[in-house]
Amino acid sequence: MNDAIIEQLTEVLKQRRQADADSSYVASLYRDGREKMLRKVGEEALEVVLAGRGDDDQALVGEVADLWFHSMVLLIDAGLEPAAVLQELERRFGTSGHAEKAARNT
Repeated sequence: MNDAIIEQLTEVLKQRRQADADSSYVASLYRDGREKMLRKVGEEALEVVLAGRGDDDQALVGEVADLWFHSMVLLIDAGLEPAAVLQELERRFGTSGHAEKAARNT
């Protein structure tokens, strides 16, 4: 996987916080606030589910890309780096999913 695109997109998303909301979709998300971002993440998650039920692999990839994108906007709005998610996945790597979930529930 190429982390460079995540890093580049992170920087662009940070810069868009200062952009004109009338000319930047991302800036409009920041302007409209957290609730708008959460709705977009929810919408994109539903679209992933719907695409996953079909047999169009490219549609599924496109919807997951939309979900990741909007999730990154939400993370940056929360003052977090998308790299933190990658670090968390790395931390969990090699751990049984059942064991990892049980550790979170205790």
